[in-house]
Amino acid sequence: MTRPGGGAEQAEAHPHTHADVSGGWLRAAVFGAMDGLVTNTALVAGVSGGGASAHAVVLSGVAGLVAGAISMALGEYTSVSTQNEQLDLEVAKERHELATNPVGEQQELAELWEARGLDAPLARAVAEQLSRDPEQALRVHAVSELGLDPDEKPSPMTAAVSSFLLFAVGAVIPLLPFLLGAPVLWLALLCGGVGLVAAGVLSAQFTPRPWWSAALRQLLFGAVAAGATYLIGLAIGVGAA
Repeated sequence: MTRPGGGAEQAEAHPHTHADVSGGWLRAAVFGAMDGLVTNTALVAGVSGGGASAHAVVLSGVAGLVAGAISMALGEYTSVSTQNEQLDLEVAKERHELATNPVGEQQELAELWEARGLDAPLARAVAEQLSRDPEQALRVHAVSELGLDPDEKPSPMTAAVSSFLLFAVGAVIPLLPFLLGAPVLWLALLCGGVGLVAAGVLSAQFTPRPWWSAALRQLLFGAVAAGATYLIGLAIGVGAA
């Protein structure tokens, strides 16, 4: 807007936030929910296709839920912890280089800014300014060279808990008909399909993918897994045991 006594427009700040893209709770939650839905929908289809009783289907489904949720949580915790430890190791190397070869690191920083479009004199000036604060220089080097900010590492515990809970929620959905006294395979598949569509729609809220595309993708993945395990169960059958 134009201020009294001045002809220039004043820029207005528009605060905004970004979704979690660092590999923390969101990725673990989405992965856990999808995995739980696909795994137990396929498991129910395979065991039912083999002619197992409703009790055996529930037993298999619950065992799959517990084992899968624990496995997902431990896997996420280990994966994120390993990523963080690797980042710490690389940051320590960069810190050593900054301490032992500050001139070379400043030149490297200037080259990074040049590669991003700054003119050479300005890039050198920016690198020199940043190098006055070793911690800031270290952070810029880490983000530019490693693609991760050492001050914003994802939490292994958050990833593990998110994965555990969402896997369990996803895995129980195809079991609902059996748990509620309607042990019919097509109802279990319907519940699993609805869950996959809902999970796809929700995940699309955090991406540029259209909701229907994300929903159909998850439904297709679930259908392929359930179809394959059903045919295997049908071919083997409980009588073969």
